[in-house]
Amino acid sequence: MVYCTSFESKIGLIYVASTEKGVCKITVPRHNRKDFFRWLHDNFDNNEVVENKSRNKEIIDQLNRYFNGKLAKFNLPIDLIGTPFQTRVWKEVSKISYGTTISYKQLTKRLGTSRGYQAIGRANASNPIPIIIPCHRILGADGSLVGYSAGVKTKEFLLKLEGALMI
Repeated sequence: MVYCTSFESKIGLIYVASTEKGVCKITVPRHNRKDFFRWLHDNFDNNEVVENKSRNKEIIDQLNRYFNGKLAKFNLPIDLIGTPFQTRVWKEVSKISYGTTISYKQLTKRLGTSRGYQAIGRANASNPIPIIIPCHRILGADGSLVGYSAGVKTKEFLLKLEGALMI
């Protein structure tokens, strides 16, 4: 079964979904209910998806604590759904510490891949669990706020929240 719900956060309406294994999807503002359910229906049978806020209480609590500056490291089980390359990228992105950033070039080096920045950028754009898998911590080679599917303003907010960006 897939348990889904939504809640209002400091950055707007967020949708979350989890399985018995852990959180599998977070949709941050700029992506809507339609996008969220399209992803769920692309990855699960329709009869497996149910509304259930209580099953996602811990996810919501940790996200709210993060947005309030009271949580630096998430402690949640994760159910990563993606290709082997995507999951490899996301696992490496998960290693980027709170309050720090790296460039796409540095991430490519860490992965030891010849697939290039664009492939890594596409994998990050497909990240099903933004914020928990902190793709917002990846910057352009010149330090610019590029490549965040929730938008530059949200990326800027998250980096400022973590103290990684002083603007």
